[in-house]
Amino acid sequence: MIPGVILAGGLARRMGGGDKSLRVLGGRTILSHVIDRLAPQVSDMALNANGDAARFAPYGLPVLPDPVGEFPGPLAGVLAGLDWAAERGTDAIVTVAADTPFFPGTLAADLQAAARAERQPIALAATDGRHPTFGLWPTSLREDLRAALRDGVRKVVQWTDAHGAATATFAAEPFDPFFNINTPEDLTRAEALL
Repeated sequence: MIPGVILAGGLARRMGGGDKSLRVLGGRTILSHVIDRLAPQVSDMALNANGDAARFAPYGLPVLPDPVGEFPGPLAGVLAGLDWAAERGTDAIVTVAADTPFFPGTLAADLQAAARAERQPIALAATDGRHPTFGLWPTSLREDLRAALRDGVRKVVQWTDAHGAATATFAAEPFDPFFNINTPEDLTRAEALL
């Protein structure tokens, strides 16, 4: 098992700002649901988030801010996780989005299996399309990622395709398990799915 990093560094503009992951779903925060789903799949966890880390203190996770400024997107969160893992002597991480409470319970194992089967350093989750915030990332590529972010790369697939990325495909029925909560309407739909 390898560590997991929950990506919560976005600005949540479509939700009206603030922390989407701290919105309540079924009487608990979305983040609580994500932690519960990820915990059995990984050795330990950290949270990528910017701003005052104290707001996440109740969860007892290390909070990793983006190592580059100006909110460059999820790749910065991946880099924060890779730096954290490298300091601990870990070879790779699995990332999940903090606003996606229904991702598969076999995500981490399936990403690792896809990377091995396709002999690629990176693996991304997919249903009908790729879900690039759900991935397996080797720490050996962290300096390359840091340089790419400095050069203005922001799209996850632009960077992953340059290195080779395996795909772990999941069923999209009865609903896409990578459904993420971006708007108040999405939160209502998630309540129904829960």
